[in-house]
Amino acid sequence: MSGGIVRTKPVALLLVLVLASSAFAYKRDKKDKKKDSKPEAKLVDSGSFGVFVNDQRVATETFNIKQLPDGSVTTSDIKIEGSNQSQHSELQLSPAGTLIRYDWKESGGSEKGESSVTPSDQFIVQHIKADDKYSEQPYLMPVSTAILDDYFFSQRELLLWRYLGSGCVIKPSEKGCPLEPAKYGFVIPRQRTSGMATVSYIGKETVMLHGAAKELNKFGLSSDFGDWLLYLDENNKLVRVLVPGEATEVIRDLP
Repeated sequence: MSGGIVRTKPVALLLVLVLASSAFAYKRDKKDKKKDSKPEAKLVDSGSFGVFVNDQRVATETFNIKQLPDGSVTTSDIKIEGSNQSQHSELQLSPAGTLIRYDWKESGGSEKGESSVTPSDQFIVQHIKADDKYSEQPYLMPVSTAILDDYFFSQRELLLWRYLGSGCVIKPSEKGCPLEPAKYGFVIPRQRTSGMATVSYIGKETVMLHGAAKELNKFGLSSDFGDWLLYLDENNKLVRVLVPGEATEVIRDLP
């Protein structure tokens, strides 16, 4: 996939840069706030994604992405339709977008477990609890490695924001910016594995979304685990995901 020109609203791009780059910062008003006061979290994005297989809804992810003075926190809950199975995750990132901590747990049904991923020196390690047994899975990967766990599509949104934040610099004389494909290391904690992914901007595409035609920015996410198509709206929010060949589509629910 080749690079392209992405056109985005300045406000939307600012949101991307605030979350995904080392320029991520928070200014406190010292006149109004005391040093020991608890800083307020700013809600950057929230909502839910419906997961459809062969046009049938099989799961729902509900998520919140919040900005804090010392980074960001993304919490997600996944519920499987027609069962009591659920998953919960919390991803904490530094202002530079590097990993602080990732926690995941699964409950209901026959499968139960939990794990966390944390930095260890210059690399990261996964701490796993399954059947009351503890183990560790080290990854010789830096703390800048992305977390892309199974079924958590909000984490794919974070990766796209990171891609835009690092590669999209709008010049005063231009309405958009060129984007070239970029590679990112990632970990899938639920599978206890890792890999490299290529993110690329494909271009504009008009799709039917909730019964209406909408022009979206289309991106490709390719790795040894398959190829995905991801769509951002004019506010750089993930609204659609396609997994070609698997009859799987993910749609952001209406507010």
